[in-house]
Amino acid sequence: MSSNLYIPKTCKHCGNAFTARTTVTKYCGDTCAKKAYKARKRKEKVQATLTKDMQQQKEAVQIPSLNTVNNKDFLSVTEASQLIGVSRWTIQRMIQQGRLKAVRFGRKRIVARWQIENLFN
Repeated sequence: MSSNLYIPKTCKHCGNAFTARTTVTKYCGDTCAKKAYKARKRKEKVQATLTKDMQQQKEAVQIPSLNTVNNKDFLSVTEASQLIGVSRWTIQRMIQQGRLKAVRFGRKRIVARWQIENLFN
């Protein structure tokens, strides 16, 4: 169905002036409509990725604060590494070399706090 309407409009994509035959027309032609669609979909993908990244950052494993580590007598390898300020692998090497004693507790290794303090004495 055609109409007798001639509405002067500007294209939402390229900004050129055109004459629309309907009240809902947004673009001057098919190419502008396709380009605007692709730009809209690209923007949605970027927004979805940003939203997903923000959620992953919120769900990331929270590092226990030093206050909770300072109050413990027995520490896991990760907590011991955070207390000293070295990597987990450094603590693992020290255990393998015999410089630190660790007890297996299930799947974890537990290090006594006094042993870490004795490293610096």
